[in-house]
Amino acid sequence: MASPSASQYGSGTVEDLKSKAKQTYDEASDRAQEIAGQASRQAGEVASTVKSAIDRSVKDQPVTTLLMAAAVGFVVGALWKS
Repeated sequence: MASPSASQYGSGTVEDLKSKAKQTYDEASDRAQEIAGQASRQAGEVASTVKSAIDRSVKDQPVTTLLMAAAVGFVVGALWKS
C-alpha cells in the first residue's frame, strides 16, 4: 500500500491557504472601501452642517462672527509663530 507523498499533501494545502488568504484579503478590502465611503459621506454631512451654521451666524450676527474669526486667526498665528 503506497502512501501519498508529502509533496501531494503540501500542494493542496498551499493552494487552499492561498485561496483562503485571497478570500480574506478581498473581504477586508471590500469592508475597508465600505467604511471609507461611509466616512466620506459623514464628513460631507458635517461640512455641510458647519457651512450652514457659519452662514447663519454671518447673517444673524456679522460683528460677532468677525470678532470670532479674528480671535481664531490670532490664536492660530500665535501657535504658528511659536
